[in-house]
Amino acid sequence: MKRFNRCIKALMLVAVGIMACQSLVAADDDEWRSLHREVEEGRVVALPQVLDWLERHYIGQVLEVELERDDGLPRYEIDMIGPQGQVVEFEFDATSGEMIGIEGVNIEGMARQ
Repeated sequence: MKRFNRCIKALMLVAVGIMACQSLVAADDDEWRSLHREVEEGRVVALPQVLDWLERHYIGQVLEVELERDDGLPRYEIDMIGPQGQVVEFEFDATSGEMIGIEGVNIEGMARQ
């Protein structure tokens, strides 16, 4: 009987975990659809446009891309690793595609001539 009760508890935990994961996936899906709509409507610059700009102006490999909302305004944060191993974070206004900030060490070593 104890074994049966443990099995029931384990199955309930699994069921709760599955339901929690489904709600997270649904939330991510809604965010993606909303972002896609904003890009289609021209309210947010498509990420490839920003990445193309970075490639034309800086040497490096993209490590991470995030779309953050600061006071409701979208901005891209892009981390790159440069040729000397330096990590630099670029920040772009996602509504205009304009670079609004840059942080890191030896940024000049990544700039294209």
